[in-house]
Amino acid sequence: MEQVIANLLTDFERGRISRRSLISSLAVTATAAAVPALAADAPKGFKTVAVNHLSYNVKDYKKTAEFYADLLGMKVSHDNGKNQCFLEFGNSFVVARNAREGRAPGSIDHVAYTIDTWDKAAVEAELKRRGHTPRPDTENSFHITDPDGFDVQIAGKGMDPKLI
Repeated sequence: MEQVIANLLTDFERGRISRRSLISSLAVTATAAAVPALAADAPKGFKTVAVNHLSYNVKDYKKTAEFYADLLGMKVSHDNGKNQCFLEFGNSFVVARNAREGRAPGSIDHVAYTIDTWDKAAVEAELKRRGHTPRPDTENSFHITDPDGFDVQIAGKGMDPKLI
């Protein structure tokens, strides 16, 4: 940028451009230089740190749990004895859930993403500011709909199966 300004001043001093052109060119140069700084200050939303969980619609959650525990070594937890359980692996889990009415077995119901910081009121305010209608699920999460109509869950780190 310094070289551009030096060239403009030289052109003005040598009579190649008018004072009006110099001022206009300097204004454009200064504006262009400010754009990256303005972009850096723009709100960027949340920082995702993990896929928290996948909610998986299944025919029989107990059979699904046996399959994933046996084949992939996932740990079965939070079994409610009726229609769902968690299948834990690493810092994530799958919720195996008997498909509710209108939901096809073998489909992902929603994806939950863990964000780096959680302040329920601040997260809700930011989601609303962006035009979403956040639906509370737990003290540590909201559901929204992405542009394609898919259910997305935004969660805090407190939504860890070891802490639930």
